[in-house]
Amino acid sequence: MNMQLFKQRWPAVLLALALAGHAHGAADSWPMFRGGPQLLGVAAGSLSTNLVPLWNFKTGGPVKSSPAIVDGRVFAGSEDGFIYALDFATGKKLWSFKTGGGVESSPLVLDGTVFAGSQDGLLYALNVTNGALLWKHTTGDKILGSPNWVASAKGKSILIGGYDYKLHCVDAMTGRSNWVYETGNFINGSPAVANGRTVFGGCDALLHVIALTNGTQVKEVDAGAYVPASLAFVDDMVYFGHAENEFHAVNLAKGTNLWIYRDRSFGYFSSPAVTKDRVIFGGRDKRLHCVKRQTGEAVWTFSTRGKVDSSPVVCGDKIVVGSDDGRLYLVALKDGAELWSHEIGQALDSSPAVADGKVVIGSNDGAVYCFGPKRKP
Repeated sequence: MNMQLFKQRWPAVLLALALAGHAHGAADSWPMFRGGPQLLGVAAGSLSTNLVPLWNFKTGGPVKSSPAIVDGRVFAGSEDGFIYALDFATGKKLWSFKTGGGVESSPLVLDGTVFAGSQDGLLYALNVTNGALLWKHTTGDKILGSPNWVASAKGKSILIGGYDYKLHCVDAMTGRSNWVYETGNFINGSPAVANGRTVFGGCDALLHVIALTNGTQVKEVDAGAYVPASLAFVDDMVYFGHAENEFHAVNLAKGTNLWIYRDRSFGYFSSPAVTKDRVIFGGRDKRLHCVKRQTGEAVWTFSTRGKVDSSPVVCGDKIVVGSDDGRLYLVALKDGAELWSHEIGQALDSSPAVADGKVVIGSNDGAVYCFGPKRKP
């Protein structure tokens, strides 16, 4: 049976599971930016405090794309214009696909297909096994943000925003447009998905709440300033920082702020990680911030030597995040104590992917790095 026919006959029970929109994937996978459609930045499993470099793979340009990890493979884009598939165990290149521009967009892996945008303005769908092009969808300008997905009774769709001011919803099988929603400025982040809606911010300083069925606007909320990163969306709340030194928790039902966190006069270009009681995010003040989810009250801050645009990932009782100072850090969730760090050397704008007790991240030095427990002899 060919892949297309297999997808068309996908069992109803699996479709129901997809519709449930589980926030966290399996411990051995990280299929998309922030780990799942709600963009919560929380990984299953645990991380050792004795991580060591396992491998690195050199590309031809800075790697700002955040990796995805599925079925023993790592997927990442590079400013050299390629989308790469690497062996998770060894870092060996399995295949690469050349786009017409730099690839800052983080790949999404879904049902045997790799989706990623490019600065050439195209959204690509590639075969996960060999990188063969399945289809490409043309938008009006470059794509820096990462794709998300949604399932319905009609099948699965891919969501992507770009510098054409538009959010595009396309059929995952064919790349045909389902609908387009237009905003007032650039869309940098990935749209968050939950409860039949997608929510995202942009350079128009607004939160857009959109119905996934037809792309119509449900609500529009003033964000206070432009939103450079992605939101986390859970329990009808969205959590995000903006470029003018505020981090917000917004109740979508009411369209009002539950709380606003203000600290020093530096913007937030990092997407948050959200647990049951904490929200963790990086700042351009060179710090990682942890606040109480219900009140926004500061719990702790952790200082690095460079801005933190990398988005943190929570795994068990630990947080992993990159910094512009060229270091990858492991920090205690409880009190922000540094548990481990490794100096890569150049800025880490990429966000970590965490699976099977390992961390994979891109660096502006042009390489993808993998860290994990020391291999047994």
